[in-house]
Amino acid sequence: MKHWSLNFRLWHWINAIVIFGLLGTVFLRKTFLSYRTNSEIIMDKLSDINITIAKDQAISIARAVRSPMWDWHIWLGYALAALVVWRIVLFFTDSGKQNYQNCSEKTTHDKIVSALYVIFYALMFLMAGTGLALHFHDFLHIGEDLGHSIKEFHELLYNGILYFVIIHIAGVIIAENKGDKGIISSMVGKSETNI
Repeated sequence: MKHWSLNFRLWHWINAIVIFGLLGTVFLRKTFLSYRTNSEIIMDKLSDINITIAKDQAISIARAVRSPMWDWHIWLGYALAALVVWRIVLFFTDSGKQNYQNCSEKTTHDKIVSALYVIFYALMFLMAGTGLALHFHDFLHIGEDLGHSIKEFHELLYNGILYFVIIHIAGVIIAENKGDKGIISSMVGKSETNI
């Protein structure tokens, strides 16, 4: 069984919280806090008490309701960018690079798992980069067309990270119940010999 350093375990669990927070804010944006749906609800409810407002006013109110949640998304995005830098630093430690050493001796399964992690790290890097570009579009002088393309790519990356999270959790559960007993506890508790 692999032994993970405290530094790497901290990175892993902080990263998990940040990723779930980011996924959660997008989920809320697309469901319960959708400005399209909520603007209709606002118009309908105000109409019930004989108040009529224009659709653009209702959209403005609906966007204002979800604005604090979107602030969380931005702060979590900053955290993701910091975590990407932290992971790059960790790669140069024994614990952080142990999945990518001695590749010729690894099974096909282990090579696939390692490749999936490399893809995940690339997705994180691109997600943080596109998110920062969107947030600082004025400072970076990003035009509307390029901004729209970056936003679409950012949303596509969201899907990649969502799929990775599902595959990761399923893979850990399967591994824990098959040949890699203790895989979860090694990422939670202190190992006898941390590297």
